[in-house]
Amino acid sequence: MSVETRLGALVEGWRAPAWPGDDSLTGQHVRLERLSAKTHAAGLHAANAADDAIWDYLPYGPFDTEASYAQWVAEMAAGRDPHFWAVRDLATGQLGGVLSYLRINPEAGAIEVGHITFAPRLQRSIGATEAVYLLMAWAFEAGYRRFEWKCNALNLGSRRAAQRFGFSYEGVFRQAMISKGRNRDTAWFACIDAEWPALKAAYAAWFDPDNFDAQGRQIAPLGQFTGPIRVADDPAL
Repeated sequence: MSVETRLGALVEGWRAPAWPGDDSLTGQHVRLERLSAKTHAAGLHAANAADDAIWDYLPYGPFDTEASYAQWVAEMAAGRDPHFWAVRDLATGQLGGVLSYLRINPEAGAIEVGHITFAPRLQRSIGATEAVYLLMAWAFEAGYRRFEWKCNALNLGSRRAAQRFGFSYEGVFRQAMISKGRNRDTAWFACIDAEWPALKAAYAAWFDPDNFDAQGRQIAPLGQFTGPIRVADDPAL
């Protein structure tokens, strides 16, 4: 039996990547801005008011007043982990939601995307996809080895999204936590650095203008491009 078989492959030349910074991440459709109560709370609260269901699987919300939401934003913006971003549409300047890095572990080369809360105006848009892609791209290009996605196992929409984005299914942790007084089993997904070149090419193919019709509707879905890269699909879908 080889050393690699007994102990695992040697990770040569490993250096822990940097902690996420505060600079904005800008794509073709959206810009991710470090979350700020002063800059973002009012616009986000107004956008979120269109659908309270966006809070169903989150441990907080909905927020009845702008003041209560602003207080939550201020608390989140002051923290280091989770590391929150607001999503701004470049064409309209409107705010459409938030997402974050969390469970940031440079020493292990692991980082997670989560707290994804997209208002109806951002949901199922090219900007929503680009927001997740921007965080994925920064993480892998900064040197992280593993990019994770976890969600309530009952949240089939989130599980579908994870798979569409190219995350491979890794299982369900039973009774992982209690959220809003209810049991939560947590579904785990991840992609790793060895898959990043193929994932980057898959996103480039999906974002190509030729993949959208005159009304801006996709021709080939992202999952068609990421499917061959995933090492395991979610059996619940």
